[in-house]
Amino acid sequence: MECVSQGYRGHDLFRGITLTLDGGIVGLVGPNGAGKTTLLRTLATVMPPKLGEVLINGVAVQGEADARRARMQVGYLPQRFGAPSGMRLVDFVRYSAWLRGVPSDRQSAAVEVALAAVDLTERGPSRMKSLSGGMRQRAGIACAIVGSPPLVLLDEPTVGLDPGQRLQFRRVIEKLAPATVVLSTHLIDDVDAICDRVIVVADGAVLFDGTVAEMAERGTTTDPGNTRLERAYMSLLPDLGPLV
Repeated sequence: MECVSQGYRGHDLFRGITLTLDGGIVGLVGPNGAGKTTLLRTLATVMPPKLGEVLINGVAVQGEADARRARMQVGYLPQRFGAPSGMRLVDFVRYSAWLRGVPSDRQSAAVEVALAAVDLTERGPSRMKSLSGGMRQRAGIACAIVGSPPLVLLDEPTVGLDPGQRLQFRRVIEKLAPATVVLSTHLIDDVDAICDRVIVVADGAVLFDGTVAEMAERGTTTDPGNTRLERAYMSLLPDLGPLV
């Protein structure tokens, strides 16, 4: 995205942001209200930018026809996703493949690959209502990655997961290469564990964009937090209070 501004009802959540996403696992962090969800929705072409330009695979998205084509290259898991409780998991993922434009003769293979990637192959015949919370989150990831889109956007995917489920989630995300994965989260330890790059957004701007190691170097022992990365994060937000 180049010089993108976005917001609601005359209020800009971010202004003039330029970002290039070119591989790896990217952690997107910032306080509540910083615009992380809005940024992902803009990248997913759900919301056209107020100003600036979004490019997917180097192609500018300049209208709804462009957006439909771009969505074939983007997997998006919103914070809350719905699925008919009586639908089988395999059918839910196949429906997502159809929405992404995966050709009908490739859908079965694409669904198999997606379910295997999230370790849910054996649960394919299960109804969505029978899945645990962790399984539902992995089902959502399967829907986001079916057809192997080169860009995968995950909005707060570990909310509500217990520590064991979060560890399993991390293993799943690490297997998504070579896709570029953008992970919006409040959990700095998840960023520390699996991300290659971290982007910090607040007050309408990008405050940091670099490797996890580079960000960790910014923290000092006088900053609040339990780890180097937490302290570095807090040092970037001196006036915005603790991470919540």
